[in-house]
Amino acid sequence: MSDASKSGRSSSSHNRLSVGNSIQVLVHHKRGIALRFARFRAAGIGAFAAFIAVLGPGLLAGLSDDDPAGITTYSVLGTDHGYQLLWIIPASTILLIQFHLMAVRIGAASGKGFVGIIRERWGHGWGYFAVIGLLFANFGTICAEYAGISAAGLLVGIPAWVSAPIAGVLISAIVVMGSFHRVERILLIVSSTLALYIIDGILAKPDWSLVWHNSIVPHMPEDNIGWIAIAATLGTTLAPWGLAFIQSYAVDKKITVANLRWERVDVIIGSLLTGIIGLAIAVACAATLNRAGVHINDASDAAAALRPLAGSFATVLFGAGLLGASLLAAAIVPLATAYSIAEGVGAPASLDLDSRHFQLFYAAFIGLTVAAVSVVSLPGLPLIPLIYTSQVVNAVMLPLHVIALHLLARDSGIMGNALSSKASRIASWISISLIIACISALIFSWLGNK
Repeated sequence: MSDASKSGRSSSSHNRLSVGNSIQVLVHHKRGIALRFARFRAAGIGAFAAFIAVLGPGLLAGLSDDDPAGITTYSVLGTDHGYQLLWIIPASTILLIQFHLMAVRIGAASGKGFVGIIRERWGHGWGYFAVIGLLFANFGTICAEYAGISAAGLLVGIPAWVSAPIAGVLISAIVVMGSFHRVERILLIVSSTLALYIIDGILAKPDWSLVWHNSIVPHMPEDNIGWIAIAATLGTTLAPWGLAFIQSYAVDKKITVANLRWERVDVIIGSLLTGIIGLAIAVACAATLNRAGVHINDASDAAAALRPLAGSFATVLFGAGLLGASLLAAAIVPLATAYSIAEGVGAPASLDLDSRHFQLFYAAFIGLTVAAVSVVSLPGLPLIPLIYTSQVVNAVMLPLHVIALHLLARDSGIMGNALSSKASRIASWISISLIIACISALIFSWLGNK
């Protein structure tokens, strides 16, 4: 390709970014955000205003990883392995921070979500491939979220065919009828219920010396089951749908490169809270269920088993946390998928779209919700195989997703002045190698059990 052609393509790319950023600033101002935070700065609380202006993507993307599938994984980790494998949770949290920051930076620099930038950078074919992969993997996870809502309802005697549809209608109404900031505010309030798991971890009265030691010092698994638990914990903490969501949501929130300083704080806080809550769940189960020799299959089993060991109050807290986590993720995962579907076909993708007219973004969200509620509500359907298959797809997609993020973050035509540093690229390859090693261990363990 000639130098003139390359120069023309680079100039065209930067022009698109410039136009995109101008549109972002305009929309941001129209929403009243700029004026609102100008008043905060005038009151002498500029740092607080700057942080509040970007708060949301990191917290919601991080905390939604503590969904029913995540709670089940952390519960099984503590129940089956005690304190021994706790270190994988802090290790996964570090990777979560790294790749969430990378995804937000790409979204801020390009003004496009994950599928949207793949479609632009590598063509429509790869965009459709990303959509199909995320759709197939995410649907089982969405079913898991509504299964969590049903499990929480069953703890107080509400059948699945009642709780799941009601939750689906309420969540759909909030997402479709609400504005971006109203939806975000409700989701942040719901996410606060996850703090109940921290209380649960304390009520379990664990051996804190063992908790600290095993959280910092890695101990290798003694069998294949242990390797599966490590890979599952990594996969549930660093889920592909979470990486896709945080990038698309940051774009929808109009996060720009200039906002990244404070958005990093949001991402780090959200990721650390995710790790702390996951650790609290594993610790609560290690201190009670593992000590009693109890085995569980899912999060509702853990909640029920805690009653005779840690008291009815701990069971209530665990069940309430499960409900809050399920409601949060039942909104976030379909949103992540709807963003990807709309981006994949070049349609608008935003929570501020006019809901009075047909929008593919909203139609995708409602369609996914109705399908998942139907699967969970009807008896006799193979829910567990569906969820298991989706997690296998997630495990396969995770290395592909993080490699794509790495390649995009080092592309000067996309990133401009926000290009990742050499040190960041080296750290990224090290992390990708660790992820591939964990997924490989899972595959070899699975094949060894055949």
